[in-house]
Amino acid sequence: MTNPQPGWYPESPGSTTLRWWDGTQWTNHTQAAQQQPSSDASGWEIPLGGGQPNPDKIRDQQRRAGVGQVGQGGGTLFSEPVLVVNQKVKLIEMANEYSVFDQHGRQIGSVAEVGQSALKKAVRFLSSYDQFMTHRLEVRDVNHQTVLRLTRPAKLVKSRMIVERGDGAQLGEIVQQNVFGKIRFSFVVGGQDIGGIQAENWRAWNFAVVDHTGAEVARITKTFEGIAKTLFTTADNYVLQIHRQLPDPLLSMVVASALTVDTALKQDNRGWN
Repeated sequence: MTNPQPGWYPESPGSTTLRWWDGTQWTNHTQAAQQQPSSDASGWEIPLGGGQPNPDKIRDQQRRAGVGQVGQGGGTLFSEPVLVVNQKVKLIEMANEYSVFDQHGRQIGSVAEVGQSALKKAVRFLSSYDQFMTHRLEVRDVNHQTVLRLTRPAKLVKSRMIVERGDGAQLGEIVQQNVFGKIRFSFVVGGQDIGGIQAENWRAWNFAVVDHTGAEVARITKTFEGIAKTLFTTADNYVLQIHRQLPDPLLSMVVASALTVDTALKQDNRGWN
């Protein structure tokens, strides 16, 4: 890659020290390579499904979303034309966890909820009041390094998601525009609206992703994994198809929206699940 996306990269081949590339130049931010990423997953949770899906299942999920094989990607969260997002299936859930695959079924990233207190986990276990609390997610690449930090602050009615780079620099916000009807979110960067996502129906299952002119640049499609999973678990799966190469920061906001739409909506209202 001649111009890699912002992220943590080894200072030299085989190095355990990572340096942050901001998309145009190396910065002074460094960190040790993380081997065992943390999450808020609890031993009280009851996972189902027997581990990660195989490549055939990922490709089948993509087909159900109506998305075929699309071009050739670069193997990262920011360079693939298709991202297949699978939420970890749990009968009891106290932390959101997702795996992200490319169109060939290879895992290229993950999303983990972090920063929850023991009290908040107890509230989540016993009730649905956590929908009004703050939620924090880390988007990680295949090497377990955080490339995006996403925070949905405590809310009453409308959601907003703060999007930060892996080094903590704020990128922008994904802001909910309405409560009733077809849900819409705007991508706000530096006070400017650079695009957004628009639900195609009131249940907010599928979204058109648009730029600042209203032109569709990507699409988020929810797929269904069977009646048992739908009725007895909270897990959801989504497919993001990006129609063309996008500049940053729009690209990062599009990827962030696909990886957080589930939390922004379902965590707010379990009935939309």
